[in-house]
Amino acid sequence: MDLTPRAFFDLARRTVDTAVSAPGRVLDLLAATERVVRRADDLVTRTGRVLDETEALVARATAVTAAAEAITAEAGRTARTSRELVDDYAPLARRAHPLAQRFVDELSPHEVDAAVQLVDQLPVLTRHLLEDVLPILTTLDRVGPDIHQLLEVTNDVRQAIVGIPGFSFLRKRGEEKEED
Repeated sequence: MDLTPRAFFDLARRTVDTAVSAPGRVLDLLAATERVVRRADDLVTRTGRVLDETEALVARATAVTAAAEAITAEAGRTARTSRELVDDYAPLARRAHPLAQRFVDELSPHEVDAAVQLVDQLPVLTRHLLEDVLPILTTLDRVGPDIHQLLEVTNDVRQAIVGIPGFSFLRKRGEEKEED
């Protein structure tokens, strides 16, 4: 390197410029460093919030997963029970299908209305059956001999009337009036 006065002067000027600008550049570097530190601090704060929210979401997801597992287990039990019932009743349903189909095909709206009315009247019908009809039916074994006696008496009265002189004439006359 050739140290001419001009070169020496240029070198000195560059050195002075560098020395003079160094504190400003150091201050700029410190300001930039402070901005980076603030941004890093903001980033850490936001990351903390994101982590808190993520933990809350994970807790909710865990609760939802637990509820879904319980529902899935219940659905599995229900499906097994349903399968057992279908397996038990499938043969009966297959045998009853033609009968049920015929019943539905033959059933008219009028008959459905009548069946609904009958079902509506079942409480009254049951009460009358229990309070009125069944007590009478329990006495029928005692009524039988009385009816036989009435038949015998009626037969005796008939024979007595037939034995009355002129009864045949009255009977013929009554028959003629019925024909007119």
